[in-house]
This record gives sequence, C-alpha cells and structure tokens, in this order.
Amino acid sequence: MRVGIMGPGSIAEKMAYTLNQMEDAQCYAVASRNLERAKAFAEKFGVTKAYGSYEEMTQDPDVELIYIATPHSHHYQCAKICLEHNKPILCEKSFMANAKQAKEILDLAKEKGVFVTEAIWTRYMPSARIMMEAIDAGKIGEVNFVTANLGYALKHVQRMVDPALAGGALLDVGIYPLTFIAMVLGDDVAEVTSSCVKTETGVDAQNAIILKYANGTMGIAHSGMLGPTEQYGIVYGTKGYLIAENINNVDRICIYSADRKLVEAIPMPEQITGFEDEVRASMKAISEGRIECPEIPHKEILRMMELMDSLRADWGIQYPFE
Repeated sequence: MRVGIMGPGSIAEKMAYTLNQMEDAQCYAVASRNLERAKAFAEKFGVTKAYGSYEEMTQDPDVELIYIATPHSHHYQCAKICLEHNKPILCEKSFMANAKQAKEILDLAKEKGVFVTEAIWTRYMPSARIMMEAIDAGKIGEVNFVTANLGYALKHVQRMVDPALAGGALLDVGIYPLTFIAMVLGDDVAEVTSSCVKTETGVDAQNAIILKYANGTMGIAHSGMLGPTEQYGIVYGTKGYLIAENINNVDRICIYSADRKLVEAIPMPEQITGFEDEVRASMKAISEGRIECPEIPHKEILRMMELMDSLRADWGIQYPFE
C-alpha cells in the first residue's frame, strides 16, 4: 500500500523509517506547507513524491492511505482535506483537539464511506492481545484495579506548552495511561475525579485521574511532562497482579502471585518500531471495506476525546481556537 505522510516532523520520520522496512507498504509521498522541507524529507527517506501543500497530496490518485503527523491543533483541518478527497486516514493521537472535531470527522467518514482510525499504536500491538489473553485465562484472578503512568521531561518542547497547538501532557502523554486502563476495564465509567498542575502557559504539566467503573473496579492514571516515570501499567486481581513494563511500547509482561513472587515473564515479539502494527491493521480494514478498525472502533475514539474534554473542563483549560 502506498502511504502519504502529512507533516514531516520527528514522528513522521519514525513512520517513514518503518514503512521503508515493510514489504507490504511503501512510503510513497510526503506533504508539508513548505515544499523545501518536504523535499528534504523525501530525499532523506527515499520518498517518491514531495508536495508543498496538504491538499496537493490528497489529489494524487496513487496515495492509498494518509498518515497525519501534524500537531493536534491541525489534525481536524488535515483530516477534513483527506476526506474531501476520499483518502483513508491514519491520524496520530490524540485523534483531534476535542470531541466536537472528532465527531464531525467521524460523521463525515461514515457519510462518505472512507476509512479513518487513530494511530494510538498500543491498541494494535501484539502486547495488547497477549495481556488480555493472560487476564482472560484467569492468571491473576478477577480484575479489580488498574494503574498506569507515563511521564517524560518534555517541558522544553515548545509545542507541548503552547495552548495554540493543543499542548499539555493530557493529549500527548495522558492518552496512553487512559488507553491502557480502557483496554482492561472497558468503557462503563461511572465517576471521574482528577486534578492537574499547570505550566506558566496554562496547559497541564502533570495530572492524576481516578476512574470508578459501574461494576466496582477502579483505575488510576498519571501522566506528565516534568520528568520520567517507570511507565508501568499494573493490573491487580484476586489471585495476583500483572505488570506491563513500559505502557508506551510494552517490553514484557510479568505475572506475579498473591505473595509477590514472579510466576511468568512473557517477552514481546520482535518489531520494526511498533508502528507497523497500526499500518497493517489499517491496510487490513481497508481491504475488507471497513471504515474503522476493530482494535479501536469510532465510538471508542469519540469516548476518549469526550473524556479528555471533560478533564480539561474540570481543570479550566481551553485552547484559543475552541
């Protein structure tokens, strides 16, 4: 499948590298608002076509899937351009800046019958399936609690602290702990309690979120950009617990008994970068005539955006363009 990339930034470089290592996909085109930047990217990664506007790339009949790698603040505009030209979309997380944008894009995708999904890579990785198989097999008993955290030293990165670019820890980093908890506990959230610490620019620097589910299970998510964390996702059960080491790209899954003894350590399959899983899931869905991926249906994409909207509302954080 010939893939076009919108926005030649650092995450786009990782995708281009991944595509170049895949036998079933090709990094065919790249688009930037600056033609010279697109050409430099194309030369670096051996990309066939370079475009100086996003719309121009969507008019290329040979582009079969577009990966949107622009800042969150630009996802909506980029996705709309793609859908106007009936181009399937793999859009970086967070899917949009808010739920209103997400609903409009998802509704338009349904209206036009065009595939759209979110590139929240942990949803597509084998680690998600391996973890759920271990839980479903009863290796830790009945699940009652989940914790997950992700933190990096990112306060020096301009887009992370810029409200105009939908900055803050939540949309960029916090979506991973929330996604980890959702993969285990589902979507029936009955109550949410949270708090955050803000940067000088008014976006969240770090946050803590408690989720109470209708069935009595609970989840705690923490994310931040002030410094690194151990990045563990821990699933607690009645017979023991499971630790997914590095929720952003699980290195291994360790299962412990009730007396904290290591019972089993499950290594993860080899990968190119991990991006290949979301690409292949998109390719499979498109080939089957779907407009969404079973790994993350549109209703779950929208629910996560609504959850993050409600968190920002509680914290008094609104982006200038909203």
